[in-house]
Amino acid sequence: MATVLSVSGSPSASSRTARLLRHLDAELTEQGHQVVPLDVRRLPAEALLGADFGHPAIVEATELFARADGVVIGTPVYKAAYSGLLKSLLDLLPQYALTGKTVLPLATGGSTAHVLAIDYALRPVLSSMGAAHIVQGWFVLDRHLAVREDGSLAVDPGAREGLDQVLDQFSGALGRSPLLSVAS
Repeated sequence: MATVLSVSGSPSASSRTARLLRHLDAELTEQGHQVVPLDVRRLPAEALLGADFGHPAIVEATELFARADGVVIGTPVYKAAYSGLLKSLLDLLPQYALTGKTVLPLATGGSTAHVLAIDYALRPVLSSMGAAHIVQGWFVLDRHLAVREDGSLAVDPGAREGLDQVLDQFSGALGRSPLLSVAS
């Protein structure tokens, strides 16, 4: 069906955000989409912080965005905003890197005080980058995500219901042309 770039903006190797994204990647794959994971923390820090647009890893990440039909962007919320690591990557992408793309913003955090970070911090940036359609985002409390002994993720049933809805909305939007998505 579609190629989906799944971007984790978490700086942590044991991140619930990244685990949530990989969990959702499996569901998107089951729906027939090709999913390409991108953990921003694996990109060279010197390239991100030094704004090295020509670094091979940054060039490759930019190409991944260009090839994607849709983008899932997940971030932990720190101080009511998306992660600085994610910001450093978004700052290096071309101005309209999301033109024609369907985007699903996701966030995780420790408190419901941060639930609006998607709409007030992340969505405006994604919109300014030309996203054709930004579906409803979803915020998941850290306590609703548990890592099992085998490393898999258990999602609280209440959070699961909301995630299923936004994932279905995203997957459905990938099947429509950008003009139809805007008109919906």
